[in-house]
Amino acid sequence: MKINKYNNLDFNVDIELNSILLTKQIKDKNILIIGGAGTIGSNYTKQILKFKPYKVIIVDTNENGLTELTRDLRSSDSLDYGPEYITYPVNLLSDTFNKIFISNEWHIVANFSAHKHVRSEKDKISVEALIKNNVFGAIKLLDLCEVYPPNYFFSVSTDKAANPVNIMGASKSLMEKLILSRKDNFRVSTARFANVAFSNGSLLDGFIYRLKKTQPLSCPEDIKRFFVTPEQSGQICLLATFLGDTGNIFFPKLDFYKDQIFFKDIALDFLKEKGLESVLVDSEKLAKEFKFSKYSKKYPIYFFKTDTSGEKTYEEFYTEEENYDTDKHKTLGFIKSLKVELSFKQVEKDFLDIFNKPNSTKLDIVNVIKKYVPDFKHVETGKNLDQKM
Repeated sequence: MKINKYNNLDFNVDIELNSILLTKQIKDKNILIIGGAGTIGSNYTKQILKFKPYKVIIVDTNENGLTELTRDLRSSDSLDYGPEYITYPVNLLSDTFNKIFISNEWHIVANFSAHKHVRSEKDKISVEALIKNNVFGAIKLLDLCEVYPPNYFFSVSTDKAANPVNIMGASKSLMEKLILSRKDNFRVSTARFANVAFSNGSLLDGFIYRLKKTQPLSCPEDIKRFFVTPEQSGQICLLATFLGDTGNIFFPKLDFYKDQIFFKDIALDFLKEKGLESVLVDSEKLAKEFKFSKYSKKYPIYFFKTDTSGEKTYEEFYTEEENYDTDKHKTLGFIKSLKVELSFKQVEKDFLDIFNKPNSTKLDIVNVIKKYVPDFKHVETGKNLDQKM
């Protein structure tokens, strides 16, 4: 399905306008990409290889994802110019990662390792895993960069970090603050952006699997989101790494009212494009009981009202309290942020005290986050996305 119909931004315009800068800062340089096997990280890799870096090292816990990325790159001309290219299936928080980091001088460090789904915040244990990846992972990388500073440090954020209502978004808002606390020590930047259409694990990606397995579609009827293509996600992050000043938080110039699309509309378009007629049903039970026939073009779909914790019916890239600029670049806006005073050791201690306390709860972790992200407005409904189809 062509998601381009939902936004008309051409990030190649800003890439071409800044091609001299990009070539100067990437060509013949050493690049470390963490979380590079995912949709955004792999597309960032493809974009950055166009400028011919000398060395590209990619780290990810997903060994299968790294294998497919390498096959993809080797099957195209991306690596034909002969860079040093190595992938490591290694956890960012491990001691083994430290050996990778100190083995070279890194000109560019880009981090895409993250829990990216609201689905990941079910209970105390799942939230602990999320915080350790999104927050502790950022602290570890920033500490390493403090000792071995790169020319550019980039770590991806999310639109859910603006006025966060879910733990994932709030953890990314805290990550932004951690990054900003080091903006005067070495060059840092980040980017908030839209849902990546049909990215690994996304709802839209799930539509493809449901059809392959002849299972009904299901999605919320009252939620709308911004969307970019996988290629656009890599382009946004490429530009956000190198443009502007240290501490800038970038976002695509999408219109709040015109460019957000309801999931239900995409679901209906998806089935139509597949030559199928949507049949709306009133429950998960009826959807699963639907009698499929290879001779029929009818397909069941269940729309429901959102009632799970941490869901906002819309997203936004910035708040009116933030100092943002939408004029300087053709396709990107950015937030000009002040330095934040923050103790990494205190942040880790506050979370570890809760993680290691036997009787602590998910709410206790939420309260720690609120200490550092005061605008975090979490609403707990007692329901999570794993309880949905």
